Amino acid sequence: MDVVEPRSASGSVPIITGKKLMLFAGRGNPVLAAEIARKLRIELGHVTLKTFSAGEVYCRYEESIRGADVFIVQPMCGNEQTGISTNDAIMELMLMVDAAHGASANRVIAVSPWFGYSRQDKKSATREPISARIIAGMLELVKTSRILTVDLHAGQVQGFFHDPIDHMTALFLLADYFRRLELDDLVVVSPDVGRVKLNHKFAESIGADLALMTKERPAQQVAKVGQIIGDVRGKTALIVNDIIDTAGTLCAAGQAVLDAGAARVYAACTHPVLSGPAFERLANASFEQIVVTDTIPLRSGAPENIVVVSCADILADTIREVFTDGSVSAVFGGENQVF
Repeated sequence: MDVVEPRSASGSVPIITGKKLMLFAGRGNPVLAAEIARKLRIELGHVTLKTFSAGEVYCRYEESIRGADVFIVQPMCGNEQTGISTNDAIMELMLMVDAAHGASANRVIAVSPWFGYSRQDKKSATREPISARIIAGMLELVKTSRILTVDLHAGQVQGFFHDPIDHMTALFLLADYFRRLELDDLVVVSPDVGRVKLNHKFAESIGADLALMTKERPAQQVAKVGQIIGDVRGKTALIVNDIIDTAGTLCAAGQAVLDAGAARVYAACTHPVLSGPAFERLANASFEQIVVTDTIPLRSGAPENIVVVSCADILADTIREVFTDGSVSAVFGGENQVF
């Protein structure tokens, strides 16, 4: 750190210029947080987190964080290993941010690669809440300095924030994985019209053809696959989406692609929500591989055809740029806004 002597005669404490980065893990995904810390070559900070028998969450930092830029790694998801639910993780994040401000942190940055409630970004029927906006408002209420997140379900969720939000993408991470597989005659298949832009960018990055399928959603968490537009016959199909939840849509899409004559089918997504019957469905489906990232930790019992690639590198690089007031978009070559 640089030390500059104060000019004021009445001052006796030197002014220290310099910054301190501190990284803390919530219970949403401590394994990912530890890997980010390893990439940054720092130690995770010490914090006590627990849930009382009444269900209330508790947080206390076990070391001084005064004047530090505090980064809190907490995807808004449940974690089987740490015993918290999605809503616990969200509440824990709010308390960690508030406690950090109360302990005189310089800035408090929420690193939430999975943004909970992001699919509830609009009213799909009357008398519904816009839940993603409520979560954004909660983060601003506790004075989060900025948000780091990955592959929002809809880019316009950024509009719910007044404070800075850094929107990263795992698209190129997944594309690199499939590029290394060197699959022959690859065609990227968009599972619905709304994902065409993402899938076009993905196909372009790996030099593959593009096809798409139509889809109807008659009810929440229910989807009906329509027709496939594009040539998949005899090719290796890759279905790319941002989220796999119950996997009903994905499995139906995979079977539709095979029925249309595809030789093999793969799948890729950023966020493996994988709730309810997802594991059983994917285990019984015909996917060669389902490639996901570690924004959300997998619960036990995952099928063997699920492959996890880590987004720790892009998160660590982004944290470094935020801390040094650098360029986040430079981490992605200016291509982090894919929606």
